[in-house]
Amino acid sequence: MRHGGQILVDQLVKLGVRRVFSVPGESFLAALDGLYDSGIRNVVCRHEGGAAMMAEAHGKLTGTPGVCFVTRGPGATNASAGVHVAMQDSTPMVLLVGQIDSCHTDRETFQEVDYKAHFGGLAKWVAQVNDTARLPEYIARAFRVAMAGRPGPVVLALPENVLSASADVADFHGGWQVPVSLDAGVWDDVLTRLRGAKAPLMVVGGPHWSQVAADDLAAFAEAAAIPVAVSFRRQDYMDNRHPCYAGDLNVGVNPALAQRVRDADALLLIGTRFGDIETQGYTLCDPADPQKTILHVHADADEIGRVFGADMGVVCPGDVAVAGLRAALGRQADWPGWPDAVGPARAAYDAWQVPVGSPGDLRQEEVIRWLSDTLPDDAIVTNGAGNYAAWLHRYYRWRQYGTQLAPTSGSMGYGFPAAIAAALEHPGRQVVCLAGDGCFQMTCNELSTAVQHGAAPIVVVMNNGRYGTIRMHQERSYPGRVSGTVLANPDFAALARAYGGFGARVATQDAFADAFAQAQAAGTVAVIECVLDSRVLSPGASLPG
Repeated sequence: MRHGGQILVDQLVKLGVRRVFSVPGESFLAALDGLYDSGIRNVVCRHEGGAAMMAEAHGKLTGTPGVCFVTRGPGATNASAGVHVAMQDSTPMVLLVGQIDSCHTDRETFQEVDYKAHFGGLAKWVAQVNDTARLPEYIARAFRVAMAGRPGPVVLALPENVLSASADVADFHGGWQVPVSLDAGVWDDVLTRLRGAKAPLMVVGGPHWSQVAADDLAAFAEAAAIPVAVSFRRQDYMDNRHPCYAGDLNVGVNPALAQRVRDADALLLIGTRFGDIETQGYTLCDPADPQKTILHVHADADEIGRVFGADMGVVCPGDVAVAGLRAALGRQADWPGWPDAVGPARAAYDAWQVPVGSPGDLRQEEVIRWLSDTLPDDAIVTNGAGNYAAWLHRYYRWRQYGTQLAPTSGSMGYGFPAAIAAALEHPGRQVVCLAGDGCFQMTCNELSTAVQHGAAPIVVVMNNGRYGTIRMHQERSYPGRVSGTVLANPDFAALARAYGGFGARVATQDAFADAFAQAQAAGTVAVIECVLDSRVLSPGASLPG
């Protein structure tokens, strides 16, 4: 006989969970007891939103579900932000919510929430476990659902009486990952269809990736002589130095790459949903009339043809697909490729990399290029959302898979929790979080989480005293009428020191490298506040005056 909290945790151990992220609550005390001597590390956070984002980042890094524990009511609703990130980013994640005693359902009991209604549109599956003996079944199923097809978040509500009750039940047995096997001829067919194109473009993104997949992609692209673009915030899927790399389809896309998408007569889409951001609001490719051949490979059959009709669809994870394409290319006789397209696509990317000057004594383009030139290939760089990210995405070159953590959902506050999760998972690697002053303040309370658990990322805060993205749009739509976008900020360096970390404030370009070296030497979480010229809005765009 074991109480429900122990049954739950024993199943997590069986599924290989090594770390969970949580904010404690009285609704899951039995689960906390189960964690006590389980060997699973419980990273105690300061806000459920931060905890859920750490779990999501862990899922991105490992390819297995990140696990988060939160309490009922406000705890669960606070965690919604991380669940939304996991859903839009196709990240496997399991959110475990302590729930009210199931005997009191539908009485508007203290902190009662209908989680199926609340999370129904945010998660892949939402369920409540009402029988202690069925906990192993539900937990194992949650992991399978989170990993199956297009990965995503699962939410399980766990009534406190179910967790505290005892049952005599075995752990759930059986595999929870299903290998994919396709006939090799499928990839021959894809290449035969692609072969007739005059101006094709390969776009890679989505879940299911690895360094092996990145290597397979690089080898395939070079042999096929085809330009490759990556989807929004998937820039580490291919070495950015590769001659076939054409850039990323992000919010501030390179106009030359956008035109290449418009002009393409064939798109080979691997893993990506090819959504709103990649198509610039569906303007680069009209879902109603694409006027190009679309060959779409995705792990979830429901995503193929969901927005764009596909001339050929293959249900397969991206990593399996690039390996299959690489092998199939060797069976294609006299493959012509498109070498005349590869060179110009690469040249356009290189031209886009040339820094555009910004006003001020400290310039973001130079900070990012310094980081890109200085950090090791395996350094992990994270960010949330804000105009500051435009400089990062444009000027930083990713060289290795697993080194970019950024929300395709555009969630502010993500970068710092993600950096903590990365530093805990890879303590021997350099982790750098780039954040705006508004972005960082959404989750900066997790500084104490980093100190408590020994995570030592370096946070570079770009401080321009405003919500930069919104101010940019405001100036476009209502110039000179500043409303709701100005920030009163703390001394970020002093704030870091108050939490027990390292803090530095730099206002000139020549001071940044020294501050970064000091932050590295500190051996703890560090914040470098970069004081920017208040006129700067985005690369190449500034306010007058």
